[in-house]
Amino acid sequence: MIEFLPSGANHVVALRASGRVNADDLQEAIDAIEALKQTHPRISLYTEIDEMRWMTLTAMLRDLGYGLTQIGDMAHYHRAAVVTDHDWLRPLAALENHLFKPFEVRIFDTHHRDEAKEWVRDLPEAPQAADADEATAG
Repeated sequence: MIEFLPSGANHVVALRASGRVNADDLQEAIDAIEALKQTHPRISLYTEIDEMRWMTLTAMLRDLGYGLTQIGDMAHYHRAAVVTDHDWLRPLAALENHLFKPFEVRIFDTHHRDEAKEWVRDLPEAPQAADADEATAG
């Protein structure tokens, strides 16, 4: 199941995955991400993975399919914080960091949940109009 959490920032989708995650659960998360992309130029994701026992095959296929459709849209994503004590996710995060720049993925242990929330809420400032004018003039 996927449960939405308060994000603490209007550019962040926050959720917790636990138990059994099916395709309908995953579609709700995808819909939330897509809705946020309509209102924010860059978004971040916060996910807690605690007692997730398994993901159905249709959920895995939907997740893979959605991920592939996002490859050309990576500029829309800023950061993803994954809070878990499952060490097997660390190599996946490292792989995603190499494949999907500038999107940054970090794994946080559950006792660093507050640090993860703070990190994912950070969003770089858009260049100021004066700075942009100077860059084009020089």
